[in-house]
Amino acid sequence: MNGSIVTLLTKPYDFFKNLNSNPQSLEIPALFVLMEGLIAAVGAYMLAGLTGKMMSGIMPGMESITGIIAVVGAVIGAFVFWVVIAGVFFIVSSLFKGSGSFGRCLEVTGWGFLPQVFSSLIITVITIVTVPSVSIPAISKSALSDPQAVQAAVTALMQDPSMMMIRQVTAVVSIIFILWSGHIWSEGMKEARGLSLRDARLCVGIPIVLYVIYLIYSVTLA
Repeated sequence: MNGSIVTLLTKPYDFFKNLNSNPQSLEIPALFVLMEGLIAAVGAYMLAGLTGKMMSGIMPGMESITGIIAVVGAVIGAFVFWVVIAGVFFIVSSLFKGSGSFGRCLEVTGWGFLPQVFSSLIITVITIVTVPSVSIPAISKSALSDPQAVQAAVTALMQDPSMMMIRQVTAVVSIIFILWSGHIWSEGMKEARGLSLRDARLCVGIPIVLYVIYLIYSVTLA
């Protein structure tokens, strides 16, 4: 790799120039993924706390349980997403006759995770500011025998104006920063898999377009 983090973010072509002449290293890419996971864990903990409070009438301490699960899930999920997206890029690039190891593909994908750190930071800050204004419906033990009452409480929580704002802002921010990551990934995959820039952009762009469609659908569905 050539240059600084600023070069990675603004001129990924220059950053990944002569990529294959450098030894493979996953330390810094893994650090980016860990940072994203830890930051996302804060927001996940707060959102899980809403569910925990809603269900506290069923089992005391539910808030702590859901929070711990959310934190662990956010951190592990970041690494799972890293491996999965690298795997998708590797498979799709194979259709374009790409060469190069999966490890190098994983490395490049990790470098492109840096914008996701910024995305998680923005989303987490918005979540911290907004969560206190969310109205939390309660589910009692007696409500467990009435699935419609439980569903009504969950729907009320998800359709709370503050919750809706969090989801909408999360979708918009995620789309902006996944496109930024996509730009970095395209340049990295070009070098890592020996592709033309056109093929690298298709390799990265197809999964990202599908992901963006999913984000838009998930918001409009609510």
